Amino acid sequence: MRSFLPRNKLFFYEVRDYTTMIHRLPNILTIFRIILIPLLVLGFQLPGMWCNWVTLSIFVIAGATDYFDGLLARRLEATTDFGRMLDPIADKMLAVAAIAMLLSVGNIPLIPALIIVCREILVSGLREYLANLSIGIPVTSLAKWKTAVQFAALAMLLVGDAVRWPAGEVVGMSEIGSGFIWLAAALTVVTGYGYWRTGYRHIIRDKN
Repeated sequence: MRSFLPRNKLFFYEVRDYTTMIHRLPNILTIFRIILIPLLVLGFQLPGMWCNWVTLSIFVIAGATDYFDGLLARRLEATTDFGRMLDPIADKMLAVAAIAMLLSVGNIPLIPALIIVCREILVSGLREYLANLSIGIPVTSLAKWKTAVQFAALAMLLVGDAVRWPAGEVVGMSEIGSGFIWLAAALTVVTGYGYWRTGYRHIIRDKN
């Protein structure tokens, strides 16, 4: 018997039951992370300390979705080709947006920022080329640590001088964040080289 009940819709997905909705939750979180990026940029335009705290809050929420979409996808066995494609894109969009905003006001060292952005472009191009050969590059444990350090650095740089530790002393979040972004850049070089070496072996093997 045909049902005349309306079907629920959520983020372009037609949801017929709660099981389907739960299994699509990882992709919904990824899409939500992308939606947060324009809000991150708008929050950065606010005056005074509101800029720091609003931007930090949005950035932390976006980062949390990056953690939970992968966790839920594995726990629910809900990994999809769409999610595998969109998740790294969303990560890179978030990181590049934060770096661009910080560069616009001089709150991030230029050299590590360029290293991180160039590495993201290199790895993205390498993944796209290898995808045409039906070859995937798995994410390494060191790359996950790089992402965590990079996220912490960008969060500290975004909050900037709104927090100083200890209160009123010379060393604030901007200084600590600058140290962390250099560490993230060093890990970026190491992991980027590892990805390139792995990809290059596949390229040579394919030509032979």
